[in-house]
Amino acid sequence: MKRSLFISALALISVLAVAQNPYDKYYTADLPCAVEHVQPVVIPDYTVTLTDFGAVGDGVTDCSEAFKAALKHLKKQGGGHLIVPNGTWLTGPIKLISNFDLHLEDNATILFSTNKELYVQASDTLRDGSKKCHACVYGSKLENVAITGYGTLDGQGIYWRPVKQKKVSEEQWNELLAMGGKVMADGNSKNWKIWYPFNLKAEYNVPNIAVDAITQEKMRPHLVNITDSKNVLVEHVHLLNSPKFHLVPTRIQNLIIDGVNIRCPHWAQNGDAMDPGNIQVALIVNCNLSCGDDGICMKGGVGQKGVDAGPQRDILICNDTVYRAHGGFVIGSEFSGGMQRIVVKDCRFEGTDIGCRFKSAPGRGGWCEDIYCYNIIMKDILESAFLISSGYADKGAGVSATDSDNKNAFFPDWSNITFRNITCIGSKQAVEIQGLKGKPVHNILFDQVTIIGNRGGIKMEWAEDINFINCNINPKPMPITDYKKIKNVRYNGKDPDAAE
Repeated sequence: MKRSLFISALALISVLAVAQNPYDKYYTADLPCAVEHVQPVVIPDYTVTLTDFGAVGDGVTDCSEAFKAALKHLKKQGGGHLIVPNGTWLTGPIKLISNFDLHLEDNATILFSTNKELYVQASDTLRDGSKKCHACVYGSKLENVAITGYGTLDGQGIYWRPVKQKKVSEEQWNELLAMGGKVMADGNSKNWKIWYPFNLKAEYNVPNIAVDAITQEKMRPHLVNITDSKNVLVEHVHLLNSPKFHLVPTRIQNLIIDGVNIRCPHWAQNGDAMDPGNIQVALIVNCNLSCGDDGICMKGGVGQKGVDAGPQRDILICNDTVYRAHGGFVIGSEFSGGMQRIVVKDCRFEGTDIGCRFKSAPGRGGWCEDIYCYNIIMKDILESAFLISSGYADKGAGVSATDSDNKNAFFPDWSNITFRNITCIGSKQAVEIQGLKGKPVHNILFDQVTIIGNRGGIKMEWAEDINFINCNINPKPMPITDYKKIKNVRYNGKDPDAAE
């Protein structure tokens, strides 16, 4: 009898161990603030393979109908796993369903068609004559959805993205011209031009979907866009060459992004790696990114719509590496819904334009609470190691500022932010803070921050209650002489002008 009780107790302990949240053990200990923990995403134990539905993985055969048939079958079964085997599977956009896992085997590539007509939504004609396009992988109002495996999603973005001449070599520019396309003046740079993949040569078989290049440029789809959903997992996959942003989860409750690799050329226009927006509870870990715009970028919506969607809250970001990108860890430019309890730790940013980049402007700003960035290594930062700016202007390719936001409301309130135990080796500028008159950046702490090999020290305007403790920033912080714009700024206990 005692032996039976002992065995029953062991069995109970085993069940409890399995039931424990596997993410708690590795990521949630010793955090500087309490962050709500993510929960595992569970998919029904039923599996089919894409070839069961007539797909051919030769990179030429259109597998769109096979994907649709597989998803229809799984929906009838209540969900399950769709295995995409090794091979190259050409398809149009894939619409996800609930209780579903799109699983790519190691050498599987889903290659998204260059037939742009497949992506155009039938409704939602915009005022400028453009239409919205479905993302390559998309879904809305879902529950329990996953994209897993070590395979690849390739968006073939070169057939969608404009390219700024100043960002590429002469050889690359000539290769683009050889494809045909439309060349126009760069409205933001008098001496350069922009190439658009509009009116490409017939051999590429890439139809136009708008009346002109600028309108078509606005229609570019994201690679993966999941909205208004609950329990989303993206794990291990490779996301390549998106027409626009690569991974755009928006208004998600319980999001896990684990071990994802994202790549596109550094000159890819709007080639953001990941842009979670108005997320409640997320874990972003073990990712490796190199892209054409921001790396890990927190979004919070524009104006009242952002407020209605709720704050970006309880986000834990750790063990991530960002190489080429406009910013390693980024907030903005839109964050009207607010940022609350966001922890970034144990990350590495190497070769990014800016290390920690916080950017916004009147009309799209919000509030911050409990933002912590710590245990971060930065190297070879091209511009500023830290940038906090309230005067960011959102611009499209080749045009002037496009914001039509209410500039008299939704001012950025950059505050309650801590940078701790961070080392930057090599940057143009150490710290740059740009507040607004009457709306200063305030209550920012730099603790144990070391910045060496940089040419410029600290620059700031319209800033209050900025404190540097146990910091080593070389060269010496630049003197701050306009005290009408600066209030209560201390560097290692001293006025910045007196810093040693």
